[in-house]
Amino acid sequence: MSGTDRDPMQMLASMFEAGQEVMRKMAGQAGAGEGGAPTGDAADPFSAAARQFADMQNAWLKAASTMTGQPAQATQAGAAGPFEPLMASARQLADMQKKMLEGMSAFRFDVAGTGGSGAGAPDDKRFANEAWRKDPRYSTLSGAYLAYAEFLEKSIDAVPVDERVRAQMRFGMRQALDAMSPSNFFFTNPEAAQLALETGGRSLTEGMALFMRDLAKGRVLMTDEEAFQVGKNVATTPGSVVLENDLMQLIQYTPTTGEVFARPLVIVPPCINKFYILDLQPDNSFVANAVAQGHTVFLVSWRNVTAAQGKLTWDDYVRQGVLTAIDVAQDISGADQVNALGFCVGGTLLGTAAGVMAGNNEPKVASLTFLTTLLDFYETGELGLLVTEESVVAREAAIGKGGLLPAKEMAFVFSSLRANDLIWQYVVNSYLKGKAPPAFDLLYWNSDSTNLSGPMACWLLRNGYLENKLRESGKVVVCDVPIDLADVKVPAFLYASREDHIVPWRTAFVSKHLLGGPTTFVLGASGHIAGVINAPEKKKRSHWVEGVTADEADEWLERARNEPGSWWPNWAEWLARFAGERVAAPAQPGNATHPVIEPAPGRYVKAKAE
Repeated sequence: MSGTDRDPMQMLASMFEAGQEVMRKMAGQAGAGEGGAPTGDAADPFSAAARQFADMQNAWLKAASTMTGQPAQATQAGAAGPFEPLMASARQLADMQKKMLEGMSAFRFDVAGTGGSGAGAPDDKRFANEAWRKDPRYSTLSGAYLAYAEFLEKSIDAVPVDERVRAQMRFGMRQALDAMSPSNFFFTNPEAAQLALETGGRSLTEGMALFMRDLAKGRVLMTDEEAFQVGKNVATTPGSVVLENDLMQLIQYTPTTGEVFARPLVIVPPCINKFYILDLQPDNSFVANAVAQGHTVFLVSWRNVTAAQGKLTWDDYVRQGVLTAIDVAQDISGADQVNALGFCVGGTLLGTAAGVMAGNNEPKVASLTFLTTLLDFYETGELGLLVTEESVVAREAAIGKGGLLPAKEMAFVFSSLRANDLIWQYVVNSYLKGKAPPAFDLLYWNSDSTNLSGPMACWLLRNGYLENKLRESGKVVVCDVPIDLADVKVPAFLYASREDHIVPWRTAFVSKHLLGGPTTFVLGASGHIAGVINAPEKKKRSHWVEGVTADEADEWLERARNEPGSWWPNWAEWLARFAGERVAAPAQPGNATHPVIEPAPGRYVKAKAE
């Protein structure tokens, strides 16, 4: 069976039927001969629970498919919000768990480290609290759940599909298993029950208040959002908006040094979130650090697009966003060239724009920096598993000619990649324990998502994630130019994060072979965001720099040199080589052609997604 014969997410539910023989063997059932009924009464409740799980999972996946773009539930205007699939499946989850627990009470798990001892549970942070161990009922419960989860995950190996489909099934399985964890339900969470007793039920009433608050907002809050205000305690680096169009505002930041490099730095952030991930607090602001190094920094602040901008294409994001920002930065600074930096999808847009400039023989850029960027989409991790021909066709039909990819939907999908960390722990702490999440600037930013125009999003899904055309010479045409990244011959700095689950570092490494100029690759510790936002003053983590040149990612890492602390100084030293001479810092932002419109951070970044 090929990966395109059936929708892999729908195959998840039916895979139990294909794996029944394996399940019977693992449950200790002996066949009663060909066509006979299985024997072994102890396993019967467990098998019933497995069937209940299959039924629940099928319904859960159908509901959740509104968030992943499966054909039967393609997102249209007015589609279900992120709470709806969870709410729709809540009763089925509870019913399934009850039956599963009834089954497990009669089934003996012969798995080392599980069962009555619960010894395996502390390895999972959901069950690390002493409350899961001191009561044998909860100890047995957590151990049995973990064994059950392992059992079901292994059963996927019995399904005759290719590895991509198998990975898709594992992803969907993990979503369902995470959702059915006993830690997510009050009556099977000893920590929540104990806290309710200690507080005389106050934790439950406070949890209900938090639930109603989140329900009104349409999402699970991960931080105290009242603690932050854009422009007051996040995105506070001084600057001015010197240009705005239908898609973006361009910010020019105020210099903090008497002299600056002649060539400015143009930053293109991702358009799926607000730019201020690069300007959170003064002590961890990438923007402020670059300004302090003597760079005149221009930054694109993408608009949180509405239906009025729903027809904007990838070409529009390149032309009205990246290319316009470069032209205006050149005009204001009077520089012969600029240095340009792109982060995540902003890097993909920048790479495409660099291909347009190379095709037009316009040497406007002296160097390029790509932070956790995909130019070759050959391996895109779990996010890529959600992109299938069927799902992209559905997207194209729904929003490919006009419409929006809603911010809430994208936020839900990204959270599902780390559901235990970004969904369920907040459900448990807030609703079951009545503990409001603390103030955390990074999580505030993470919740401040943006809409994308439908045509632009569909272009990225098809040409990037699905068909991986950008790496092939002339396979995509942007702004009337066939793109060949080999024609981009300027020096490039490539940064990736070793634990990145959105842009796998080995895939980011491959960009070395696509670009036509000399490249410098640096690998940071941690993940997609924390690896990038690592101010030197924090003295955290480490990074790897090239020891001996290597063509393959693993060989590169084996030969690389690990250095403590932030990668920012390494990049600053590299960038200074292409920044030109030092000149007097500009006295005023903008110029006669591009006067100041308003102070940074501007209006666009403050607009919330509808």
